[in-house]
Amino acid sequence: MRDPKERLQDILTAIEAIERYVPRGKVSFEGDELLQAWFVRNLEIIGEAARALPDSIRALAPDIPWHKIIGMRNILVHGYFEIDTEIVWEAATRDLPLLKQAVKRLITKLEEQSHGG
Repeated sequence: MRDPKERLQDILTAIEAIERYVPRGKVSFEGDELLQAWFVRNLEIIGEAARALPDSIRALAPDIPWHKIIGMRNILVHGYFEIDTEIVWEAATRDLPLLKQAVKRLITKLEEQSHGG
């Protein structure tokens, strides 16, 4: 079983995987099914890792919209036929940079706690 810090690192890794392709731009994203699938898959990973975090860990970062992240994962996994690429693009370009910083802060907080800080 993965510990919370590993799950948070999974989130960062998935964000970075998406970030590598954001510079290609929205037009490229809209015209490339493989790129769309890449974004969706990594958003699913983010949601799954968030879902698997204990409530006690999520409570340490109330600024992160955990329920929205998990809800998006559920839509991507179970409502795959209804995926709106506009929402996927917005999540990737607007929400993920903020999430990345918040997750980094949470990891730092956990490390400080584990070192008695």
